[in-house]
Amino acid sequence: MSEKILISPAELSAMMSEGGVVVIDTRNPDAYAAGHIPGAVNLHDIFTFLAMSTPEGMAELKQKFADAFGAAGLSGAETAVLYEQSMNTGFGMSCRGFFLLQFLGYKKAKILHGGLAAWLAADMGVTGEMSTPAPKTFPLSDAGSDLMLTKEQMLAVLDDDAVVKLDVRDVDEWVGTSSSPYGPDFCPRKGRIPNAKWIEWYRMMKPTAAGPMFKSKDEILAECASVGVTPDTTVFLYCFKGARASNSFVALKEAGVKDVRMYFGSWNEWSRDPALPIETGMPFATIEAPAKAAE
Repeated sequence: MSEKILISPAELSAMMSEGGVVVIDTRNPDAYAAGHIPGAVNLHDIFTFLAMSTPEGMAELKQKFADAFGAAGLSGAETAVLYEQSMNTGFGMSCRGFFLLQFLGYKKAKILHGGLAAWLAADMGVTGEMSTPAPKTFPLSDAGSDLMLTKEQMLAVLDDDAVVKLDVRDVDEWVGTSSSPYGPDFCPRKGRIPNAKWIEWYRMMKPTAAGPMFKSKDEILAECASVGVTPDTTVFLYCFKGARASNSFVALKEAGVKDVRMYFGSWNEWSRDPALPIETGMPFATIEAPAKAAE
């Protein structure tokens, strides 16, 4: 995945003028109706669908989104450009759409860097007019199947230090006071996958005049270095349902980390299987104060 993933509003505008682009708005239908990039198709299921990594779950995921992306007008000839409100307000939904396209073997995909906030900051217009694309046959393939991990694959590497299990959830989920963004008790268990490292997904971004944007390559690699990740490290990502982890997937790939894969079922699946181990309590050993020297 060496091609640039993130594009600017000016680049998207030029692509739209040339044609052959399907712009996908991943926000909820009300936000889309209130104003969206002209010609954009609304596909909020990109964010809401909860996937399971069983063979049946993966088959359902593939069919659902092959149908959805086909209905949005993707046949293989078009470039998909996905966006959300901004890079830190949509919980990674545009990046989740990008990851799904990569998994389904659709390589012609980009993300509007900064989302609609950046588009508006560049004085680009929006519309409330609904788009009705001509349905196409989506070219489903297995070319990206190795990007998607099952719970069995995660379980197999828990004690493998060569594979960094990277948790990018919010801090309350990481320390185990909440089970999900949907509420503290949405999942049956709180905690984290054993031996995981943690970089909260927000740390991959920084504020700009046009809204939150991804940090530079060197800045992202500096964040990665804090948990032992280099461009040559194998990284298995997870969050709650693969959205925030998709945001981190894009950040790591843009920074040049070569082998990044996703446990898409994430905590929503892992926590619901009592046979799978979890780690609870504070993630770091308590550091005791040094003994007071005898007087």
